[in-house]
Amino acid sequence: MKIQSPRMVEIPLAEAHDLALSEGEPVFVPCGYHTDDRGWSIMNRFQGVLSPAGQINYSVMYPGVIKAWHRHQIQTDFWLVLHGHLKAGVYRASDEVAWSVVMGEKRPGTLIIPPTLWHGAATIGDQGAGLLYYVTHAYNPASPDEERCGYDEINGFPWDVQFR
Repeated sequence: MKIQSPRMVEIPLAEAHDLALSEGEPVFVPCGYHTDDRGWSIMNRFQGVLSPAGQINYSVMYPGVIKAWHRHQIQTDFWLVLHGHLKAGVYRASDEVAWSVVMGEKRPGTLIIPPTLWHGAATIGDQGAGLLYYVTHAYNPASPDEERCGYDEINGFPWDVQFR
C-alpha cells in the first residue's frame, strides 16, 4: 500500500470541503496562530461549514492510543488538533489508496474527511492529544452513521513511527 499526504490547500474551509467531496479524498487546510502578549489562539476554523444538522465535539486521546478504523456514509468530519499531536490515517477501500498526516500544535490545520473514507488517529509522542472536531451530521444513537473495524484490519497502514 502506498501512503501519501493529503492534498494541502490554502483556501476557505467551505471551498476545501467542496473539493474533498468532489475528489473523494481528504484535504488538509493549514492555519496560523493569532499571537500577542496575552497568548495565542486559532480562530474561525469552522466558518462557512457549520449547519444546524452538525455537531461540535472535543476528544482527548491518551499517549499510545490508536482509535481506528471507522467510516460514515453521509457525514463529513473536520479535525483540528488543539494540543499534542495525532497521526491521522485515511483509507479509500475502492482503490486501496491511503493518506497519512501528522497534525497538532506544531502543524496546525484542519483535516477534512469526506464520507465513505475509513479514518482514524494515533497519538504521537509522550503526551495526550486533544481533537476538536465538527461533523456535518449529529450523532444519532438510534441509527448511527458509522461502520467500524479494528486498527490493524487495513493491512500495511503504518500507525507506528516511521524511522527514516
